[in-house]
Amino acid sequence: MMKNNFDIPILLLTFNRLEILKKTFSQIKKIKPTKLYISSDGPRNEKEFNQVNEVRIYIDIEIDWECEIVKIYHDTNLGCKNAVSKAITTFFSYEEMGIVLEDDCFPSLSFFHYCKELLALYKDDERIYSISGYNQQNYWPIKAGDYFFSKLGNCWGWASWRRCWINYDVNIADFKKFVDEDGFKNSLGKELGKIKEKMIRDGVILGKADSWALQWGYLRHKNSGLTCIPTKSLIENIGFGDLATHTKEFNPHNVNANEINFPLKENLFVVADESYDNLMFKKTNPLKRIIQKFF
Repeated sequence: MMKNNFDIPILLLTFNRLEILKKTFSQIKKIKPTKLYISSDGPRNEKEFNQVNEVRIYIDIEIDWECEIVKIYHDTNLGCKNAVSKAITTFFSYEEMGIVLEDDCFPSLSFFHYCKELLALYKDDERIYSISGYNQQNYWPIKAGDYFFSKLGNCWGWASWRRCWINYDVNIADFKKFVDEDGFKNSLGKELGKIKEKMIRDGVILGKADSWALQWGYLRHKNSGLTCIPTKSLIENIGFGDLATHTKEFNPHNVNANEINFPLKENLFVVADESYDNLMFKKTNPLKRIIQKFF
C-alpha cells in the first residue's frame, strides 16, 4: 500500500489542540499525500491565539515531503458551523473527490486506502453519499464484504464527492417543507425519522448546536443517500476532554483504529443494515447523540 505517495486529496480540519494534532498528523506523514488542504479557524481569545499559531507552525515544519498545500486560514473565529462548512465547500470546489479528517480522528493506515478504493468504486453511484471510517460498534460482522451500508453516517473520518456536497446548505432552507411532506418518516421510517427530525430541528433550526454535520446528514436523508461503513472501525476519536468542542465528557468505549486487508471484499448488495442503524440510537440519550455527531 505504501509504495507511492497517496494521490487522493485530504482536507485536515484543525484548531487549537497541538498534542492531539501531532498524533493524527503522524499517520498522514506516513502516507505522504500529494495534495493537502489545511483548515484552521481563528482564535477566540489571546490564549487561543498562541495555540492556533503553534498548530500552524507545527504543520509547516512537519510537511517535509513533496506536497501541494492549500491553506484555509481565518484570522477571526468563525465557529465550527461556519469554519468547517466553508472549508469543505472550498475543498470540493477544487476537488472531485477527497477525504475529510478532523484533528482528533486518529486513522489507521488502512483508512486512507479504504477510502481510496470506495471513492473510485462508487464515483458515479448516486445512491452512495459518504464513506465513513468510523464504526460505532467497533466490529460489525456481516456475511460478505469488508463494509456495509447505512442510512445514517458519521463525520469522524470520512470521504465523499463533489456531486454530493455541491447541494449542501448550511441553513437547510427547505427543512419545513421536508417535514411537512413527511420526509424523515419516508426516508428513515417512523421511529428513526422522528428521532432525526428532532435532532436536526433542535441543533440547526433552534440553534442548539454549533454544527455543520447535522446539515450534511440532512442532505443525505432528503436524497435517500447511503453511507459505507467498514466492518471494523478504522478511526479512533482521541479528542475527548475539556478542549473539545462537542466531546467534552462522553466517550464511546472500545472503538479502535483497526487495520484491514486489501483489496477490499466488495459488498454486492447496496441495502442499508437496519439492525446497525437502530442500534446506533440505543446507547446514548438525545443530547449525547448530537455530541457524538452520528448524523
